[in-house]
Amino acid sequence: MGDIDDFDLDRTIDEGWQQFGVRLGEVLSVMDDGAELTLSTLEGGAAPPRVVFRSPELGTIRAEVLGFGPEDRDGLTAAGWPASQPVATWSQDLSDDLAGVVVRTLRDVFGVTHPVFLSTDDLAGLLEPPAPQEEWSAGVAPVDPTDTVAVLARDKDELDRLVARQLTKMFGHEPVRDSDGDHTIRVGSTMVFVRVAPDAREITVFSALVHDVSGRSRATEVLNDLNAESRWVRFALLRDRVFGSMSVLARPFVPAHLHQAVTELAQVADGIDENLADTLRGRTTFSA
Repeated sequence: MGDIDDFDLDRTIDEGWQQFGVRLGEVLSVMDDGAELTLSTLEGGAAPPRVVFRSPELGTIRAEVLGFGPEDRDGLTAAGWPASQPVATWSQDLSDDLAGVVVRTLRDVFGVTHPVFLSTDDLAGLLEPPAPQEEWSAGVAPVDPTDTVAVLARDKDELDRLVARQLTKMFGHEPVRDSDGDHTIRVGSTMVFVRVAPDAREITVFSALVHDVSGRSRATEVLNDLNAESRWVRFALLRDRVFGSMSVLARPFVPAHLHQAVTELAQVADGIDENLADTLRGRTTFSA
């Protein structure tokens, strides 16, 4: 776990929302007349809290919050919505301001941890601007989730591209990147990060399973027992968070090995995080 000792989840979450707000403002500024976009949380059953955007005429955006409860009204007003009803019409020239209101609504009022926990028809497009078409160098080919052919990446950048291509194939959209270069994906009730080592010899797949742990001594005992029983995933307490991680040797890089590591960690993280949070009197990243 030493290679992720410097990982700052709070900073990663803040940066994720900042990038999302910028991208949302860009998308809203170019919505066509008659277009519609809905951002939904993953809670609330058939009618989750959501923000619906429509462009009734060229140059304007009508935004409305739906699926909220009476307990949310004060928070919606504080986020920037009219006190009477959370619906307003904005000029597309003010799309950045509208995006700021929406980010506060989703994050502060509805408690969405990170933009990857939103649902929309084009979440990938909102999470990250379209990447330019990459020119793949000799020997670097698109990978398949079951591909066992080894590829020897020349450096970290080349290995990063291989990892991004593999994760895109696995999840159907490009992963989000934070300022540290970690690839971020949502799996069940948690986020999984994939980090390429600077020397391109290792890929670390990790996840913050429990936050705000109460009692480090008790947590250490529990994690020691888990590590004795776990075949591949390693558990560690970093500050007040429990992390699970797996290491993948990457010289050479075998796509199937990354696929197996991500799948294994995701299954373990999504399978034990709620029970582990109860045991350690903490909380999961995302509560359904």
